[in-house]
Amino acid sequence: MVYTKLASINRLYFGYEEIARVLGITLRSAAVSANRYARQGLLVRIRRNLYTLSEKWKGIGREELFELAGLIQAPSYVSLTTALSYYDMTTQVQQGFVESIALKRTKKIDVKGSIFNYCKIDKKLYFGFRRERGFFIASPEKALLDAVYLMSINRYSLDMAAIDSGKLNTASIAAMAKKFPLKTRQALKEYGYLKKA
Repeated sequence: MVYTKLASINRLYFGYEEIARVLGITLRSAAVSANRYARQGLLVRIRRNLYTLSEKWKGIGREELFELAGLIQAPSYVSLTTALSYYDMTTQVQQGFVESIALKRTKKIDVKGSIFNYCKIDKKLYFGFRRERGFFIASPEKALLDAVYLMSINRYSLDMAAIDSGKLNTASIAAMAKKFPLKTRQALKEYGYLKKA
């Protein structure tokens, strides 16, 4: 009975307001009920006041995970190997693992086996992404730059041999690289993405 009512919420994710509405209870009761239903396995808790039905979670797609990544920590955008894989520019494939660039904090969150990994960067480097199908994602070039930058400060590991460099726009990389530290630009030169002086 309860699950049927919850299933009538025609959204991938929802909060206490929707639970209160379909069950005809107060917001406070909805918060208590949501936690109880998550413990019982009817709901999956994504973060505070953000839930999805367990049945929907089982069939969740990659782009829906990207959308949730932006809701779990905002502002953020999908980047690094996750974005390169999305654009089919690396042979590295990640299942149930979403990497994002964030402004607030570096954090790893596990939601029922799906990992959301956030890497904090300086505000001046927070650019080079666009909105696509309900989520924010770095351009392929910016995803590479984010990865090389984090590698240059020993905070990330990327298999450079797995990258299909022929698909990347080197002029775009060169233009964006000007905003990055010297260490990052030197690494880009070593990997052949920037011309050596």
